[in-house]
Amino acid sequence: MPLRTCTIGIAQLSPRLGDIEHNLSLYEQSVRQARERKVDLLVFPELSLTGYVLRDLVSSVALQHGMRELDRLAALSRDVALVAGLVEEADGGLFYNAAMYFDGGRLRNVHRKVYLPTYGMFDEQRYFARGNSIRAFDTRFGRVAILICEDLWHPSTASIAALDGATIVICPSASPLRGVSEGTDVDDNARYWELVNQFYATTLGVFTVYANRVGFEDGVGFWGGSEITDPFGERLAKARYYETDFIAAEVSQDTARRKRVAAPMIRDEDLDLTINELLRLRGRPQALVPAPSGAMPRAAKRRGAAKPARVTSKPATRGKRTPARGRRTRTKGGAAEKVARANKVAKAARSGTPARTTKSARTGKPTSSHGRAASARKRTKRR
Repeated sequence: MPLRTCTIGIAQLSPRLGDIEHNLSLYEQSVRQARERKVDLLVFPELSLTGYVLRDLVSSVALQHGMRELDRLAALSRDVALVAGLVEEADGGLFYNAAMYFDGGRLRNVHRKVYLPTYGMFDEQRYFARGNSIRAFDTRFGRVAILICEDLWHPSTASIAALDGATIVICPSASPLRGVSEGTDVDDNARYWELVNQFYATTLGVFTVYANRVGFEDGVGFWGGSEITDPFGERLAKARYYETDFIAAEVSQDTARRKRVAAPMIRDEDLDLTINELLRLRGRPQALVPAPSGAMPRAAKRRGAAKPARVTSKPATRGKRTPARGRRTRTKGGAAEKVARANKVAKAARSGTPARTTKSARTGKPTSSHGRAASARKRTKRR
């Protein structure tokens, strides 16, 4: 049975680029501080174990499962559950920007960053492989989802997490400084992130736990400002801008329940509608459960409606009706073909083959294949 109430903390660090040993010591200090403040779950920023602007250092600082550094993180989680930001090395030489959830001395969950920014100052796709899943998972604090920085800028990710049952969305981040607009005293990136966190919290009825970092790397500065926001949009804790800090707040599952009862957006979400429209946008069949072949609605049958035209990708055959225009196509060799058909019919007549009688589509009068052949020869001579 998950705890109805827990205390979540954020360690807003300034890690040293490429120095895992130094950054592990920062983790250990933060865990000691968390114990003193009775924190149940401690969240660290994105890539805070390695530094962010890694570039060619990625393979040098990557950690594989079973390595000593991961064992040390697991040991730290015996008293305090924690989310660590690091580079994970997987089979096949793949490197992931990852966030690992440790609790009770064990690794419990790994989220690999799905959206790797590669624009402006960002170049993540050049060095990292892309994650391919978003999953909420059960913890002793309730159902949790982890989204790393850019992941949360895509509305679909937070929606998937909430629909998967998450009431706590954790976002480790390494958000850089963008500049301060005239008339404000806060970095533009900070103001945007604060809006995003509040929007998702109130719209989806979740707690957003945003853990950003500070410091400078290779000329890039990070603004900090980590925060915890409740489902009603109230900011429960806020870290300082531009400086290291440690914040904590009490989180109650009852708050999420009250919000979702008052504004049941998740309950009323129409998954079939969403899936069908996404499939349509992707160019796949729209209906999840296709109707039987050739079936028509009863109302259409009563009105005597014609069956829908069968669409085919085959090219129109020469001289036959085309689905697009409904008329016969003309070809360069049409006259020669008519003469050949007329000669064939005349030859059949001379050999005693009985003429086939049909009705003229224009006059409705009976015509024979012999007559049609003669008419075709006359039209050819007139040309």
